[in-house]
Amino acid sequence: MGLFVRDARAQGNETIGARAQGMGGAFTAVADDATASWWNPAGLAGGAYFNALLEAGTNREPSLDRTSTGALQNAWRSDTRGFAIAYPALGLSYYRMRVSEIQPQTSTGTTGGVRQDGGAVDVRLRSMLLDRYGATVGQSLGNHLVVGSTFTLVSSGAASQVQPATTASLDAATGIDAAKETHVGLDVGAMATIGRARIGLTVHNVTEPAFGSGTDAFTLRRQARIGAALSSGTRGMIGSATLAFDADLTRTQTVLGDERHVAAGAEVWTSARTIGVRGGISANTVGSPRTGFSGGLSAALKKGMYADGQVTGGSDESRRGWGVALRVTF
Repeated sequence: MGLFVRDARAQGNETIGARAQGMGGAFTAVADDATASWWNPAGLAGGAYFNALLEAGTNREPSLDRTSTGALQNAWRSDTRGFAIAYPALGLSYYRMRVSEIQPQTSTGTTGGVRQDGGAVDVRLRSMLLDRYGATVGQSLGNHLVVGSTFTLVSSGAASQVQPATTASLDAATGIDAAKETHVGLDVGAMATIGRARIGLTVHNVTEPAFGSGTDAFTLRRQARIGAALSSGTRGMIGSATLAFDADLTRTQTVLGDERHVAAGAEVWTSARTIGVRGGISANTVGSPRTGFSGGLSAALKKGMYADGQVTGGSDESRRGWGVALRVTF
C-alpha cells in the first residue's frame, strides 16, 4: 500500500459544519441546515425555507506533528472552507478541503516517531486538495420518509515529497502543489420521521471516484453512517431541544490508523432562538480507545442571522480542531 494510505480521508464525515461538529458529529438525523447537502441530502425537506452559510475550520492542530520532546510523529490536518445554500427541495454547495499528512521514516525504513539526533533519514510529506461542487435534491415518499441525493463534481489530486526531518512539518506539507483531475460523484441519504423522532442514513462516495496514479493515487471510498435524533419540534422538525446519536457503518483508513466513529450530542436554544448551546462526545471504535469532546455556541447577530462556532478536543487526534460559520436562515 505504500507509505500513505490509498483510501483518502479528504471526505471524513466530521469535517463539515460548525453545528454538526459542536454536537460531536451526531448530525445525520438532524441535518436541517444547508450542510444537509453533506450530512444527509434528505434533511433539506425538514429545514427552513431558506438557509445559507459560509464556514471555515481546521480538524487537526498543527503542533501535533511533533511530540513534547520535539520528535516527528504521524500527523494529519484538514483545512476546510465552504459555502452552501438550501431550500426544502434544492441545495447547492461548494467545499474546498486540503488534507496535509506527514509520516516519518527511520534508517531501517520503518515509520513512526523519530529522533532529532540523526535517527531520521527522511520524512515523506503529502498534500491532497479537493474541490467539491454539489447539487442536492430530495423527494418525499409518503408522510414519513424522504430520500435525497447530492450529485457532485469532485476535482482533486495529491502530491508527495521527501524532506529532511529538521524542516519537515504539516505546514510544509500544506505548501505542496498537487495536479488535479475531475470526476462525477454521488451521495445518497434517507430521513424517516415518526412523531418527534428522526432516523437518518447517509452513504458518501457511492461511485468511489479514483484519482491520480502511482504512489499518489487514492480513492474516495464509500462511507455509510446512520443516526437517530429526538427533538422537541413537531411534525418531524428540529425544535429548541435535541438529542442525537450517530454511528459509522464503515471503516476509513487514515495515516493515524483506521477509524469508525460513534457519536452522541445535544443542542438547546433559548425560547427566542437568540442563543444556541450544544455539546457532544465521539469515540473511535477501532483499535485503542480515542475520544473527542466537542462544544459549540450560536448567537443571533440579528433576526435570522447567526454566528456559529465550535471547538473539539480529547484524545482522538483526528477530531481536534475548531470551526466557525456565518449562517442566514428564515
